[in-house]
Amino acid sequence: MRPERGLYLVTPDEDDDERLAARVQAVLQGRPALLQYRNKTLPAARRREQAARLLALTRAAGVPLVINDSLELALAIGADGVHLGRDDGDVAEARARLGRAALIGVSCYDEWARAEAGARAGADYVAFGAMFASPTKPAAVRAPLALLERARRELGVAVAAIGGITLDNAPVLVEAGAGLLAVISDVFGDPDPAARAAAYTRLFAAGPASAGRRQ
Repeated sequence: MRPERGLYLVTPDEDDDERLAARVQAVLQGRPALLQYRNKTLPAARRREQAARLLALTRAAGVPLVINDSLELALAIGADGVHLGRDDGDVAEARARLGRAALIGVSCYDEWARAEAGARAGADYVAFGAMFASPTKPAAVRAPLALLERARRELGVAVAAIGGITLDNAPVLVEAGAGLLAVISDVFGDPDPAARAAAYTRLFAAGPASAGRRQ
């Protein structure tokens, strides 16, 4: 199954394994479409330990786990897929090594050409952003809403939006064409992350997006 609509949760940098597992266990109750493991601060061995633990939790919840930036880590733990940034390798290599069933996404920032190339190479989703000012990446380039609509209309793959997303501005993104909303702070930073995640999930309760997708 390749999720195309819903909350795409991204983990915060967290060096406490028990706390991270507890936080993820809570947000999984909100039925996100995807969970991405992302940690920019820990050494490789610790990231592998955390990711493997989260994979067990996501498998039990029936939620796919993708790994941020590292094809090798995704392969090492048998994750459901990988998310590739500009310097993290290409889609074709990831597909060849992970297999046809894997979920592969690419960061496109504000670059239409990168989205086109990713879709042609076999990515399952393209991600644009930052859509709004982001506490995680305050210096990130801002992407226009028009990219979401164009991607939904022309590319035939799922479209994700990332960067500064909150429940208040999320409907604008969905209306513009985002099928997946990638969120960190607005869910994991909430006093009740499970309820916050569920609130995002309800944004998509009306049904599938109108855009087609390649089979």
